[in-house]
Amino acid sequence: MTLTDLIDSYCAAWSSEDAGQRRALLMPIWADGATYTDPTVHAAGAEELLAHIAGIQAKHPGARITRTSDVDVHHGVTRFAWRFVMPDGSSFPEGLDIAFLDPGQTRITRVIGFFGPLASLR
Repeated sequence: MTLTDLIDSYCAAWSSEDAGQRRALLMPIWADGATYTDPTVHAAGAEELLAHIAGIQAKHPGARITRTSDVDVHHGVTRFAWRFVMPDGSSFPEGLDIAFLDPGQTRITRVIGFFGPLASLR
């Protein structure tokens, strides 16, 4: 699996309405004890993240996360931009995730997510 495939599997886990499919996509790429943090939640471990994703899917049925940039990586840290797209094609502002990888770069150990563009200097 390439690094891009790994990140795309992560995005697909967020996009699936089926709990079994989300689990099947996330578990092979999510390291034991990995954490996910964004402005709304801190999820420790796969079960907490899967529960959070289930809540997002319940609030926004059919919504998906689409990667909108290349995957950039150095020293085991990646960044990529994404967009939360509703079934009608509308979307929220683009976000940015920073993902930390295990030494083999085959599993995610931590994700820090940001919503929307950076504010310009005043």
